[in-house]
Parts: sequence; structure tokens; C-alpha cells
Amino acid sequence: MVRSKVIAIDGPAAAGKSTIAQKVAQMLGYIYIDTGAMYRAVTLKALNEKVDVTDEETIAKMLKNTTIRLTNDKKVFLDEVDVTDAIRQPIVSQNVSAVSAIRFVRDELKNRQIEYAKTDNVVMDGRDIGTNVLPNADYKIFMTASVDVRAKRRYDENLRRSIACDFETLKEEIELRDKLDSTREHSPLTKAEDAIVVDTSDLTIDEAVDAIINIVKKGGEV
Repeated sequence: MVRSKVIAIDGPAAAGKSTIAQKVAQMLGYIYIDTGAMYRAVTLKALNEKVDVTDEETIAKMLKNTTIRLTNDKKVFLDEVDVTDAIRQPIVSQNVSAVSAIRFVRDELKNRQIEYAKTDNVVMDGRDIGTNVLPNADYKIFMTASVDVRAKRRYDENLRRSIACDFETLKEEIELRDKLDSTREHSPLTKAEDAIVVDTSDLTIDEAVDAIINIVKKGGEV
């Protein structure tokens, strides 16, 4: 049996990972897995059920009875309800780091993510894919961009979704998210030693996609 191929794309919030990863998957005919959306879905459910996002025991129990389904066109279903737009609300963004830091949540979602990669060629993006979830990925990309660029992208995305926001507030939230993700105890955001850095600060989406496709074509070399 031929082993499935895996492209792991990690990086900080709003670096363009999900948009670019999805396009890479489409061009290669791979399945796209947005792991960040999975954490956002858990966070949304906790908020909807009025669960304290730092209550590890209650969130662990909740997650055991939670289904999260991703589609290749970036739709996200939480317990079979479409929450694609709801998980992008500012209140979710403000609380997802706390939920992501819970050990049980990371372990449970990691197991689900590994299952995705067992049977299909996948492009998977997140914070710790190349370092923790799929350390044996065929290709590892660490995607980054300046804070200002990332804040502008998130600002524009929110406007397209009709989500009210303030640019400076978004910038502060992204800087805080970077700090929380990089310093958390379990599976912090960090670049895998063998990952290739792709800085998208001055790249269009198509240019970033081409850069990754070229890395794959060259067998993981820059």
C-alpha cells in the first residue's frame, strides 16, 4: 500500500496559513485540514454552553461528546451545525488560546488529526503540526509575516465577514496570541528544525502558494 503524503504548515495567527494551505491542497489534489478551525470550534462550544475556557475538566468532558467535521471547501461543522462564520467571531479569537493550551484538548484533537492523515494525502496547517502532530511529515513549512501585515489581513477578513473590528485592537490581540501560543506548556508554537520558512509579508496569496508548490516539486528543498 502506498503511504499517504503529508504537507505540514505551521505558523503564527493570521499568517495566511489556511487560505494558502487550502489552495495548495486544491492544486495538488490533496485533502485540506484546518486544525485551527477545530480548536475554534471547541472554543465556540464552550462559550455557547457558558463553560469557563480555563475549566479543563468540564471542557474535556464536553469534547468527548463533540463532533467536528471539516470539508475541503473550508466549511466547519460542530455537532453537524455549520459554524464556519461563527468560529471567526472576535470573542472566539480572544479565547481560543486558553482552550488550545488545555492538554486533553490538544491530545484529543491531535489523535483526530493523525487519523485524517492516515488514509489521504493531506495539507494540514496549525501551530504544532510539524513538531508534534505529524513530525514525520514529508514537507514542513513554517509560514510567517510581520505583525502589521497579519493584523491587516485579519482586519480585511473580518470586514468581508461583516464582523466589526478595530485594527489596533486586532494587532494587540495577535501579539498576545503569539506570546500565549509560543509560551504555553503543551506543544508551543515553534519552528521545526527541518521546516522551511516562507515569509508571506511581501507575497500575494498566489506567490505564496507557488513558493510552497515549488518546495514540494523540489523534494523539500528551497
